[in-house]
Amino acid sequence: MFALVDCNSFYASCERVFRPDLKNKPIVVLSNNDGCVVALTKEAKEIGIKMCDPWFEIEKEYTRKGGIVFSSNYELYADISSRVMDVLEQLAPRLEIYSIDEAFLDLSGVNNCMDLYDFGIDCQRKILKWIGVPVRVGIGPTKTLAKIASYGAKKYPATNGVVDLSNKKRQERLLKITPIGEIWGVGRRLEKHLNAIGIRNAYELTQLDISYIRKRFNIVLAKTIRELKGEACIDLEDQPMTKKQIVVSRTFSQRVTDKNLLNEAVSDYAARAGVKLRKEKQVCKLLSVFIRTNPFRKQDIQHREMISIPFINPTNDSRDLMYGARMAMEKIFKPNFQYNKAGIMLSDFYDEEVLQLDLFKSEHRNSIDKNLMKTIDRINKTSNGPVTFLSQGIKKEWSMRRELQSPRYTTNWYQLPNAN
Repeated sequence: MFALVDCNSFYASCERVFRPDLKNKPIVVLSNNDGCVVALTKEAKEIGIKMCDPWFEIEKEYTRKGGIVFSSNYELYADISSRVMDVLEQLAPRLEIYSIDEAFLDLSGVNNCMDLYDFGIDCQRKILKWIGVPVRVGIGPTKTLAKIASYGAKKYPATNGVVDLSNKKRQERLLKITPIGEIWGVGRRLEKHLNAIGIRNAYELTQLDISYIRKRFNIVLAKTIRELKGEACIDLEDQPMTKKQIVVSRTFSQRVTDKNLLNEAVSDYAARAGVKLRKEKQVCKLLSVFIRTNPFRKQDIQHREMISIPFINPTNDSRDLMYGARMAMEKIFKPNFQYNKAGIMLSDFYDEEVLQLDLFKSEHRNSIDKNLMKTIDRINKTSNGPVTFLSQGIKKEWSMRRELQSPRYTTNWYQLPNAN
């Protein structure tokens, strides 16, 4: 038996944790550079706001109606997500973190101790009490049915945010009112193909012959049907898969023409990518850098280019990555263009524990370099950070706009709320 625990309007809920005065008020959270809506509460939906609405189009009317707006505060969201996952780990024998606001739980043995619906309610209460974030819980004999249950918990308020599909009749009832597009793994293109053969809901999909589905569509959809019928085909992935590449890219807050500023930006992105790479305990042998102008500004001359720089020895040292990024920039930068985005991609990964050491460095030198990166990472996890390299820039005029960002309450001592 599986449970899917999904945080409600996660980014907006995080903003409410330290602002109880925002309860029942419409809240939206904006994308990078305060571009468009990426998260919103039901109160915001009720006054006509939709996902991906451009902020400049809705700002005046939304604020007139008393709506509250925040720039994305990814540091806060990541920390609160980690706290939610820590609670969930205490409630079940195995956990798979599916995304920043979702996790699958293995409920093996839990039903021998308590009713599964009661487990869902208990899970809700503990996370709300200990973290302050509301969640919904979908329970089913397969991960796909747990996803369907989560959809039911969100769609139908009478469920109190918990749906248990351990009962066959309850499964059938919910499958009959679940649109085909709400099934885990069924995208828009596949939805259109299924609609074309008369399949409109999840129950109708389960009535199709598996061999026909394999021939007409693919084995993945066949596996989905088996899951909808209660046959567990997708196991819990409690060990996260090692990444095959790491990408850090940002749209600038303003158009950039200065090569020095672009060097700062890609150096900063390379350093950030290095932190992620070390967290994965990997090293990379290939670094790619891209820059581009704004393709939507037709009046501007366009330039988009990408280049890859191989390392002789695989590395996760931020200094090597920043040096490689600047080398790449020297080759692809062209003057007189107005650049609006740059990015770094690391690939060709190796396990750092089986890394062949640089023959031209002493073992002592390799050890010093490794310890330096560990020390910087450790400091940057505390309130004493951040420790950065000069090449990452000081003013960072190119950094993305987040003018409406809330304080980083849980990761910065100096931004803790004051009791007046």
